[in-house]
Amino acid sequence: MSLEIHRDRDLTRANTLGLPSRAVHFVAPASQGELMSVVTMARERQWPLTLLGGGSNLILGECLKGLVVQPAFTGWWLEQGPAGSVRVHVEAGMEWHALVMALVERDLWGIENLALIPGHCGAAPIQNIGAYGVELAEVLEAVHLVYLDDGREAVLGSADCAFGYRDSIFKGELDGRVAITKLVLQLSRRSCPRLDYGDLARRVGPAPSAREVAEAVISIRREKLPDPSQLGNAGSFFKNPVATTVQARALLSRYPDMPHFPLPDGRVKLAAGWLIDQCGLKGYREGAFGVHDRQALVLVHHGDGNARELLAFSNAIAMRVWQRFGVSLEREPRLIGLADTA
Repeated sequence: MSLEIHRDRDLTRANTLGLPSRAVHFVAPASQGELMSVVTMARERQWPLTLLGGGSNLILGECLKGLVVQPAFTGWWLEQGPAGSVRVHVEAGMEWHALVMALVERDLWGIENLALIPGHCGAAPIQNIGAYGVELAEVLEAVHLVYLDDGREAVLGSADCAFGYRDSIFKGELDGRVAITKLVLQLSRRSCPRLDYGDLARRVGPAPSAREVAEAVISIRREKLPDPSQLGNAGSFFKNPVATTVQARALLSRYPDMPHFPLPDGRVKLAAGWLIDQCGLKGYREGAFGVHDRQALVLVHHGDGNARELLAFSNAIAMRVWQRFGVSLEREPRLIGLADTA
């Protein structure tokens, strides 16, 4: 195989937290065919495989054994559908934000609220990425994938992906078992802005274009979130916790101004950032890690820290929230190359 396998590859710049990490072996296949060859080679050599996307929602251990594979195929194309719908086919290595901007430039609606989310398209279903009232699951039609144990190809429909809040089958039953190769999204040419989250509606006119909505989202995110190229971070570090009706009522009786979002099943979603902020932790720093001074939901890496130190810091933050509110915080970024300690 002519595909180059790199040895002892530095991954520090391949994860947005900037954590020190190295891959024993690393490869970036430029096509699905090359990916299939890599999967076969790793199986023959009995190398464990680790899939890496844009590194934006990960906590990497210091040494990743076996073979780290970062798909580098980035093609995308459109297919006309019925009644003004458009199917978007996009390969795993495409940057998500670049795809969003390319589609809003073509006046296609459905993912404009997901602008400026870092990472590659192949990782988007794993997390069921979401922002400003929209989740990927709402527009995802299919996920194409390859099983790592035997190279078998398969296609999962959206209903087969077990999507939930920041969750999917790819974090459960299929975790570590498949490589996502392509997504199929279903968007619309018909104007359908979703502006009922935060102050988004105040940022746009009465009849905004998809591009105007995306630009408003970009503006809000840049005001609140640090640029990973300037300050290491993985975006939102904790999921917004979901409380029972009884628990939410008890908390609201003590904190009537607490942000809360009723869910269809009667439970109530709380704002993790607000809970952390109320513990006086916004801007708090301990060693190499801290809570961002503008958005308490974001933990930042100031440099010279490692994954285990980050986990200890985040556990301490979660404990402070538990002690004050009796609410558990769940980490959002996935661990790769180290055991879960939270």
